Amino acid sequence: MQRRLLLISTSRIHGQPYMAYCQETVQAFWGQTREILFVPFAAQDQAAYSQKVRAHLEPMGFNVTGLEDCDDKAAAIASAAGVFVGGGNTFLLTKTMYEHNLIEPLRKRVLAGEMLYMGSSAGSNLACPTMMTTNDMPIVQPPSFEALNLVPFQINAHYYDPDPNSTHMGETRAERLQEYHQWNDRPVLGLREGAMVQIEGDKAALLGQFGAKLFQANQEPQELEIGADLSFLL
Repeated sequence: MQRRLLLISTSRIHGQPYMAYCQETVQAFWGQTREILFVPFAAQDQAAYSQKVRAHLEPMGFNVTGLEDCDDKAAAIASAAGVFVGGGNTFLLTKTMYEHNLIEPLRKRVLAGEMLYMGSSAGSNLACPTMMTTNDMPIVQPPSFEALNLVPFQINAHYYDPDPNSTHMGETRAERLQEYHQWNDRPVLGLREGAMVQIEGDKAALLGQFGAKLFQANQEPQELEIGADLSFLL
C-alpha cells in the first residue's frame, strides 16, 4: 500500500493555540502540498468549523476548502490532493460520511496513495476499521460502526492514565478498553493528548509528546515511547 496518514490524538494541548504543538510535523507531512480539503462533519455548524480551521491553517501557508461548500462532495474527494478530517463527535462524523456516500471513495484513494489523510481525534477514529473505541456520546445513529479501515488497528484518542488518587467510582479509560477486548480482538492504541501516528506505506511511527499505551486482547497494556516503531501494527 502507498497510504500516507497522520493521525493526531488532539488538535490542541493545554496552553497552546489550535495545532500549534504539532505544526512542524503537519508541515513536514504535507510537504509541497498546500491545498487541504477539510471535512467538518464531526460538528453541527460545519461552516463555522471550517472557518476556524481556515483561520489557523492558512497562516501556516495552506489553502483550506471546507467540504460543506462543495456541491459535488464525491467529486471534491475524487480530485483532492489531501484531506484533513477534524475532531468532534465521531458518531456524527460517521453518519454524515455515510449520508454522502464518501466512505468507499475516500478509502480507495488513500490506500492507493492518491491523496494524503490527516485526522484529529474523531478524524483519527474514522481512519480505523470501526469507530467502536471513540469516547464520544451517541448523539446520532450512523448506519454502521464500520469506518474507513485505512489501518488495521483501533485508536482511542485523548487517552489518559488512571489517577491513583481519584475518588471517582466509574470505569477508567483502561477498563473500558479492556471491556472492548472482551468482545473484539483488534489492538487499540491509546493516544495521549499530544501524541500522533505517522504512516508511510507499511511503516508507522509514534510522534509528538507524552507517548501512548497499546492494549491487546489477553495481554497486559504496553507503554510506548515517542519515536517507537509501530510498523508491527500494520
